[in-house]
Amino acid sequence: MLNFLASYGGTILIGLLVLTVVVLIVLGMFRGRKKDHSSCGGNCGQCASCGICHKK
Repeated sequence: MLNFLASYGGTILIGLLVLTVVVLIVLGMFRGRKKDHSSCGGNCGQCASCGICHKK
């Protein structure tokens, strides 16, 4: 077991780091959606979905 960790410890550490970053990004997206934040730039003149995005 100790040989396994010595051989693959760096790979496991990098994998856990990447997984943590992905989870934080997904959580941030869910929190933003919950607060009604979007990636809309506000330029409705160039957007085909402005009627869906900005309902009056």
